[in-house]
Order: sequence, then C-alpha cells, then structure tokens
Amino acid sequence: MFEKQKKFIRGIALTLTGRLGIVFTTSAFICFFLFELLRVFGILTNAYIGLITYLLFPILFIFGLILIPIGWYLYKKKMKMSTSELLKSSFGEETLQGSVSGSLIFRTVLILTLINVLFIMLAGVSTMKFMDQPNFCGTACHQVMGPEWATYQASPHARVKCVECHVGEGVQALIDSKLSGLRQMWKSVLDTYERPVPTPVHNLRPSRETCEKCHWPEKFYGHKLKVIRRYGQDKDSTPRYITLDMKIDTGKKANKAGIHWHIAMENQVRYASLNDERLEMLWAEVKQKDGTFRRFTNSSLDENVENANEEEISIRTMDCVDCHNRATHIYEDPGNAVDERISKGQLDRSLPFTKRVIQAAITANYPDKKSGIVGIANYMSGYYRRKYPNLAVQKMGIISEMIETAQGIYSRNVHPGMNIEWGTYPSFAGHKRDTGCFRCHNEKLKDEEGNMISFDCTLCHSILSYEEDKAFKYMELPDKNSPNYKMHKMLREEFLNRTD
Repeated sequence: MFEKQKKFIRGIALTLTGRLGIVFTTSAFICFFLFELLRVFGILTNAYIGLITYLLFPILFIFGLILIPIGWYLYKKKMKMSTSELLKSSFGEETLQGSVSGSLIFRTVLILTLINVLFIMLAGVSTMKFMDQPNFCGTACHQVMGPEWATYQASPHARVKCVECHVGEGVQALIDSKLSGLRQMWKSVLDTYERPVPTPVHNLRPSRETCEKCHWPEKFYGHKLKVIRRYGQDKDSTPRYITLDMKIDTGKKANKAGIHWHIAMENQVRYASLNDERLEMLWAEVKQKDGTFRRFTNSSLDENVENANEEEISIRTMDCVDCHNRATHIYEDPGNAVDERISKGQLDRSLPFTKRVIQAAITANYPDKKSGIVGIANYMSGYYRRKYPNLAVQKMGIISEMIETAQGIYSRNVHPGMNIEWGTYPSFAGHKRDTGCFRCHNEKLKDEEGNMISFDCTLCHSILSYEEDKAFKYMELPDKNSPNYKMHKMLREEFLNRTD
C-alpha cells in the first residue's frame, strides 16, 4: 500500500535540498490545517498564532515547493544526466510508459500541482480575512499598535472593523493598504518607526465614504441635551454641572444652522494650515450663494508662516474628521477621565479628595508603564495611610478598587514606550485649549472688511447651566432684582421655545 507514493517521494528527494523541500511543504500543509481547525474551535485565538498560521506556514509551503526542483536541478547537474535518464533512474520505466501526458508521473505531478494551487488560494483568502480583523491590527505589532488597540476597545466604534475606515474600496485600495502594511512591518522589524506614531490624516479615506455610511447628514437636525459633570479638587469632590442644549442642525430644517452646518452638502468650508497640522489656520473660506468664496485670513501670522512655500501649505475641504479627529482612538484628558469614572459610579467619591488624589497619581511622571502602575498604587495607598490611617483600614477594599480604576485610566491613555503622554493626541471636538472650534472661530481670522468669524457661544448651543451646583440652574429664575435675572430668563425662554 502507498508503494507508488513512496517511490514518487523517493524520486524527488534525491538531494538534501529536495528532502528539505518535502519536509517544509508537507509539514506546512499539515500544520496549516491543524492550526486552522484549532482556531475555528476557539482553542487558539492569539494574533501571533494567526501570523504563524496564515503567513509563516504558506511561506514555508511555497519555499519547500521551490526547493524541490532546485534539488532536482542540482542532482541532474552533478550526475550529468539528461532529464529522461534522470526520470527513469528516479521513478522507474513503468511510471513513464505510454505518452508523456498519460504517464503515472505526469498524472501525479498534475494532481499535486492542483492541490498546491488550491492550498495557496485557500491560504491567501484566509490570510486576507485574518488581516482584516481588528485583533490582528491591534495585537500583531503590540509595541507599535498597543496604544491604538487600547483606545479602540473602549471607543464608540469598538464593533467597527479597522479596515472599514483605514482601507478604501476596490482592488487598488487593497493593494495599497497591504504595501503600506509591509513598509510598516519592515519599519517595526528595524525599529525605525516614529514615536509617537503620527495620526494618519494624509491617507485616511474621505468621511463621505466612511462616517456617512452610518451617520447621515440629512438626519442631523434638532437638539440634543448634554450634561457634563465636573468634580472639584476639594475634600468632597463636589460636582459642578455644565448643561448644554446642543444645536446639531445642518441648516435644512426651517433654515436653522447648527454644528453640522459645516458639512452639509449644500455648504462648503475650506481652510489652509501649515504641513497639514490643522491647528493654526492660515485662512478659512466659505462658499457663497453666487459660487464665490468669502475668505477670512489669519491676521497674526509670523514670518515663518508667511514665507512658507506651496508644498508646506495644505488646503482642505472641511468634513467630519476635522472636528471628530479622534472618533475612535480617543485619548482622554486626565481630569475628564476621572470625572467620567466618578459619574459612572466606578469611583467612590465618599473617600476624601477622591479626584485630587487620583489625578495627582495618574499625571505623575513615570519612566515606563510598569513603574506607572506600581507608582499609582503606592501613591494612592500611601496617601490614605498617612492622612487617614483609620479610614485606610476601614475602606481598604474601596481604596483597592479605586487604585485599579486609576491604573486602568493610566494604562489606556499613557504609553511611555511610544512617547505618548497626556495631551499627545488632542481632540479637535469642543473647546479644548486651542484645538477645537476656536481654531477658526476667533478674533484673528478676518475678511477683507475686517469682519471676524463669529464665536458667539449660542451659535452651537444654549447654556442651561455653567459650573453650577444643579444641572438646570438657569431654568430656575432667580429673584427679579438679581443681576443674572435677564440672562437666566433669556436662556430659559430660548430652551422652552425651541422647535425640534
């Protein structure tokens, strides 16, 4: 049994090179299907195992196939035999009887070739499918993509595959993305990649092809109530409220303009920034009804910007990611991160100075991630043991949970190995330092007549409370003699009379 197969294998394994080819090909073939079976049943889930399964085994398989004919060629050259003589000596005359196409050796090679082609196609499809999974993107290059993976898992788009935003549609986009991936992998191997990794604003797909597959501009209308809780640095971590009635219209409903007016199909906003940093605007312009553009130029540019050449100036038409630049890989502000955990009940503010202690612990300068985790625990436990020794014993469990939550905040947002600290990746949404709305809505950008782009707060939202002890403070009218009475009344009427 299997005598013919054994004879065939002996016939092609004439040299060490040929034997190695057979070993590589056969073992890679068997291991691929074995590992694939284990992954299907959920026994093997690690991304590195996937790399071995879908990259290493197919490469070994192809490498083995190449070695086999090389071994034959070397043996033929060494023995100084013709191809016909080599075939007869290796496989016997009975395998070569009849026509070439009808011989046993031809049929065997044909069948094996078909199997090889099918295997390579299967491996290729499986590899592409595996490389499209978020788990591969986030964990295959752990050091490089670890920070992005940590933020992705906690993001609003955690169920959206990476490739749906980072890879375009069509064969060309697929090829480009894989070539880019090879370059990135090579940089990772040589340890020549940038730290921190630059935000890929240059090669991201347009938001019309990504964001708007789910978020329709036609549906951006009406109002949305937003309550922001901020906790103080005092002993009780006292909450203060900012309540905003957000106007999210594009301008289509009753001709009301809101936040998403900037990206409505009928509007067009363009701007220029230096080296595509999108922070300091050189100018911004808005398309008028007659098709012309009204430009607002930055009146406070320094000499380096004024003398910049055309290659350094990037002109862009505004879309979703100009404000929502961290829609998925969201790095938090330390104070806001603590506030959010307190609001969700993940941190107990019954402990003295909850916010102040945690914020001090997570913002300290640590040399590496491990030191940060240990340092946070030492700082927080040490603080309560020194200042409140009895309480530290009574509430040991609560303090331990608080330490664990603080370590989680730090682990998500700070990655010393990649030079990622607090504020490394700023968000352009909202009023954060000089990054949000005020990049354009400020007194520096003026048109030819000296008019500024309005930065009136009520353009985008009504304020129902601002750093108040109640979420709807301005809805409660104070005494008529109060200096704030008129403002409260105006805000209250604006909110009550709104139409969605």
